[in-house]
Amino acid sequence: MERKEIASLCFLHSIPGLGHKTLARIKRQTGSFQAFLEGGNSLWHQCFLPVAVCTGIADAWQKDSPASLYDRLRSGGIKVCCVEDEEYPELLRAIFDPPYVIYYRGDINILGDFCLAMVGSRVATRYGKTQAFRLGRELAGQGIVVVSGMARGIDTEAHRGALEAEGKTVAVLGSGIDVVYPRENLKLYEQIIENGIVLSEFAPGTRPEPGNFPARNRTISGLSHGVLVIEAKQKSGALITADFALEQGRDVFAIPGPINSQNAMGTNNLIKQGACLVDSIEDILMEYGMAESVPGAAQQGELFFAGDSDEAAVLEALHLEMVHLDQLTQLCRIGPGRLNTALLKLELAGIIKSIPGNYYVKV
Repeated sequence: MERKEIASLCFLHSIPGLGHKTLARIKRQTGSFQAFLEGGNSLWHQCFLPVAVCTGIADAWQKDSPASLYDRLRSGGIKVCCVEDEEYPELLRAIFDPPYVIYYRGDINILGDFCLAMVGSRVATRYGKTQAFRLGRELAGQGIVVVSGMARGIDTEAHRGALEAEGKTVAVLGSGIDVVYPRENLKLYEQIIENGIVLSEFAPGTRPEPGNFPARNRTISGLSHGVLVIEAKQKSGALITADFALEQGRDVFAIPGPINSQNAMGTNNLIKQGACLVDSIEDILMEYGMAESVPGAAQQGELFFAGDSDEAAVLEALHLEMVHLDQLTQLCRIGPGRLNTALLKLELAGIIKSIPGNYYVKV
């Protein structure tokens, strides 16, 4: 799409009440966004736009121009891709009514790689965060692009895990591409741009309104071959993403959780309904024919230490989630000196990792 045409598209999308379906209709009826804009009020009404939208176009036209708006986007590092462009992600294009235009920062080419979504509760448990980080890291380590929504909780840990593995990750925002939400994820946002892509189907400047997130979730699943739900309450956005995945013919995976945990009710029910149960990335890799017959380095290390009582005790204590040093002392029932030696051996072998605050977790 040439510069004037895409500038006109961005200008129209910035008008309140003018969304993706209307953009598609305008293009079908007039053949050109530039021609539509230059056609004036009579042509706008012929396209059956509401009076308020026509007034909004006229008011915006008096204050700004498509060229200057597009220049501001480009100077801010924001790129634009519409459904007609060659670089538009094929998986997303294949869904019913895909977003007509997306805005992004980063490398759009990675959307052509094998992408898998990881979603879950914003108010995540320590167990959920640990699993999201671990699986995000391990999947990215296998060359899988981790797609999530950069929300608090599970999304954040999935992105962080992928980045730790020096892999690729995709953040799909429920706000404009230039509106970082939550604000504490600004550094994460910048890291994802450097190592993947941040994208949005909403016009720049759009605030993170609650009504935006179902559309955001639909795009997350639309970009992905499957959706892995880490934690979810009985009613949650993560389950909405899983529903969209099913509608789009994508796979749904879920991690089981404690039966008395509110955050596990949604995932456990997904498994009852036929979602693939996941307790390691091998469950996902096997589904797509990617599984290796040789165990990874961490698995080999665990086998090496399996017969050693101190290291085996530590590994058993760290079976599900990160554990504080004091709790490890009680669980392993070995002296501080022996415990520290076992922890050091396991950490040097790359099997466990120390977390700030004297916590340890299996990698």
